[in-house]
Parts: sequence; C-alpha cells; structure tokens
Amino acid sequence: MAVGHGDTATTRVLVTGVRGKTGAPLAELLVARPGVEVLGGSSNPETVDVAGVRPTEFSWDRPAEWPAATGDIDALFVVRPDRADAPELIGALLEVTPPRAHVVLLSEQDADHTGPAGWAPRAERAVRTGSHSWTVLRPSWFMQVLTDPRFYLHQLTSTGELPFASGGAGLAWIDARDIAAVAERALLEEGHAGQVYELTGPAALSLPRTAELISRATKRSMAHREITIAEALAGTEGFEREITEVTFQRVQAGSFAVVSDAVQRVTGRPARSLEAFLADSGPSLAAPS
Repeated sequence: MAVGHGDTATTRVLVTGVRGKTGAPLAELLVARPGVEVLGGSSNPETVDVAGVRPTEFSWDRPAEWPAATGDIDALFVVRPDRADAPELIGALLEVTPPRAHVVLLSEQDADHTGPAGWAPRAERAVRTGSHSWTVLRPSWFMQVLTDPRFYLHQLTSTGELPFASGGAGLAWIDARDIAAVAERALLEEGHAGQVYELTGPAALSLPRTAELISRATKRSMAHREITIAEALAGTEGFEREITEVTFQRVQAGSFAVVSDAVQRVTGRPARSLEAFLADSGPSLAAPS
C-alpha cells in the first residue's frame, strides 16, 4: 500500500485522467488529505485546474514521457483507456512505475466477460498479475452520463427522451463521486490490496424509472424510448463499435443490474441514490440545449 515518500511524511499519488468524471473528484479528495501530493496526469496539463494539484504530462500515446510522471510516486490511479491496446499499455505503464507504488485500476462492473479478444479481463490481468500491490474498481454506469452533453444531456433537453437499448433490464447507476471516495481509500489506506470492488448505487433502476426520476427532478416531461442495439451503434465504427455492442448486450443480460454494498463497506456511508444525484444536477439538466 501507499506509504510515506522517502524520509518525509508525504505520499505522492499520480491520478491519470485527472479531468475525468472520477479523476476530478478523486483529486479533490486527495488534495484535502494532509501529507498527500497529487500529480494530475493529463495529455493537456495546462488545462488541469484542480486547486492543489500539480499538472503532469501524461498521455497513453506518449510512453516516453511516462517515467517522468511515475518515477517518484507511491500510488497510481489508472483509468483504463477504452482502446484495443489497453492491456498492453497498462502493462507497459507498470513497468516504469516504482515497485513500492500501490496501483488502483478503474475497470467496469462484471469485467470477467470476454468482450473483443478478452479485452476487459486482459486489462485487469495486466494489473493483477504484476509485481505491484493492487486494487481493482468495477463500477456500474456513471450517473454523470445523464448530465454530460456528450451523452444524454442533449437528447434529454432537446427531445424530452432518454433513448436506451435496455431490453427491459435495469442499471445500478453510481455517482462517480462515490467511485472517487472508494479510490481515495484504496490509494492511501491499508486493507485494500488484492481486493476487487464491484461498485454500484443502492438500487437497480429500469430505464422508464430513470426517466421518471429525471422528469420529477427537472419538472420537465421525460420518457425512456427503447431502441435497438443497432440503433445504439449508429455512428460508431472499429473498436468503439465492438465494445459498445458488447456493452449493450451485457446491459440487456442484466450485468449492470446487480447491486453491491461495496461503497458503504469501504467508505462507511451508503452510495448516493439517483434521486440525490439529480437533486444536485437538476438545474443543469433543465438548462436549454
């Protein structure tokens, strides 16, 4: 596990994807901890603006820069890149990471599925079979996709519809801030080495129920519109198309409907409900598209 750096009481943590849905709240939690120095890994470090975080050059496309980012760290948060070579990239990153560093990997719920060429489990094996102590986080679908303009916000605000290929199955939506809270403890505290945490919200919700809660929070009419997987794949190609297809097949098989209490076990408090999340995010959902 992470220990004090050198002869000082400082623990140095590199957070890859520091501007992401989990990376940003994680960095904020780490900065608030006494004696923790946070390196915010980004391909555009000049855009890293989390107070107290040291912007650090990190790109999966520029491995020559990795030793400078990892050379003096005690813990590493790895956001799995959604690309075909992720298993190889993660393995190569760990090769230049100090042996003392504890590694926390952000994976996905029920990652034992095969996927394209066994991609998801191979990415985890790169961490779990290496020489570093490790923790794997397997979250369900992020609640934040509902408020992100790159995903559903545009459809919600412009059409009043939540298009989703659910096949009637539910999702145990999780707030990325709860993932960050678990990651913070896994990076800094004892007792998490060798653990795989399936992380979900407190309940699995159908897509019609999800739309109903959005409608109630925003005071706007919202409805789920069931679409086919083929429709969900529109506009995708290559590896993105492959993993998207597998993802929706797993949604319809109920893989993301299994509820876990891991957030409460690790943090000591229950995972946030979608109702609580929407109470915070309703104004952004109600904003004009």
